[in-house]
Amino acid sequence: MTSTGSADVVVCGAGVGGLAAAHALGALGLRVLVVEKQARIPRVPKGEVLQPGALKILDTWGVSKLLESRGAVRLSALVACGAGARMSLDYTQLPDETNWLLAADHESILGALVDSLPDNVTLRRGVSVRGTVRDSAGRVAGLAVREAGAERDLRAPLVVAADGVSSRLRRAAGIDADRKDYPHRLVALDIHGVPGAAAEVTAHVTDRGLRMRYPLPGDRIRLYVQAEPDELRGMDHEALQRWGDGLIAELPELAQFEEQLRTSLAGRQLLPVARFVASGLSAPGMALVGEAAHSVHPMAAQGMNSAIYDAHALATCLAERSPSSGGSDVDSALREYQQRRLPDLVTIGKISHNAARMLTDLTWVGRTLGRRALRNTGTNQRLSFTVMHNLAGLGLHPLSPLDRLCQLGLLPDPLARRRPRWA
Repeated sequence: MTSTGSADVVVCGAGVGGLAAAHALGALGLRVLVVEKQARIPRVPKGEVLQPGALKILDTWGVSKLLESRGAVRLSALVACGAGARMSLDYTQLPDETNWLLAADHESILGALVDSLPDNVTLRRGVSVRGTVRDSAGRVAGLAVREAGAERDLRAPLVVAADGVSSRLRRAAGIDADRKDYPHRLVALDIHGVPGAAAEVTAHVTDRGLRMRYPLPGDRIRLYVQAEPDELRGMDHEALQRWGDGLIAELPELAQFEEQLRTSLAGRQLLPVARFVASGLSAPGMALVGEAAHSVHPMAAQGMNSAIYDAHALATCLAERSPSSGGSDVDSALREYQQRRLPDLVTIGKISHNAARMLTDLTWVGRTLGRRALRNTGTNQRLSFTVMHNLAGLGLHPLSPLDRLCQLGLLPDPLARRRPRWA
């Protein structure tokens, strides 16, 4: 077994979290090595909508403009509606230069991150990570990997774990992640040949759950359909077509592209949905970012964006402490990263979970409260602006217990027609 130590940072995983960490730490002048087991960028229906806060960070790396030059679609609003209730979050009302969402395929986002990596960042694919390397004091000091049939150690003062929801490195560090699965799944449909789609994320609440859609580059639409875990199991072509009939019956507007929707059914993907926030974000010598650290319901478009914020926060904490200066400085920065970032992730997790319950809970009580909250939030400028600002990643202003009562219509809000004071 050989050992190498030519990097200041080794990042495990070339997803959005890992590549964002490579950008942020590379911008500090650090030598960063990213290792990824997959030989090529995967094509998966996830992480396709970027929030304004994340776009501001990506713009400093040249990624936002690259995405738009490759056809990414600007979206102006997030709309949720159902059974007479409606909430429209108009992002153009945000007091910020970047007051829009950006939609692109996940592989396009990954590709833009890779193509804009600084010269001091190296990406090596086909590298399988076996575990961590530790020094005599038990501190993480690198990764044990297998590459091109050979075992070796990649040593560095800092390891970034960005190896996904089942993170081997998180488990090796003894950091807990209490994963909770939602009782439903999401069916992802990639619908081609739909020009002129509304430039917004639209979430429809029906008696059978959430139906969410938004445009993608190339005259395409992404449609997510809430489904029971076994709802599509064993369906033949005719059964799938009948299932499609049910979608159109629920949402007649889908009939505008009925033929394209039916064609997309054969390529459907069924996705599990879970949530968790790790009990910690660091161990001596190692930081967690992205899905290694947290997972949320995708309907609030927070998962990928939170990974970018993780990377930015980690780099901010490390900016005045070079990994090459010694382990104690690095570990001090990692503790600061955890103290700053973990409370925000807990808040984001609650915001995303509450939003998901409002739109996906199929119990009678859940549907009644969800639609009431949707309607009252939509008619309350103070609450809707706060929700939008939180989702946009421009600063967290959690709703108070009194705000929750206003959402449910149990308490009048004398400030409902105004923006919040902090705005």
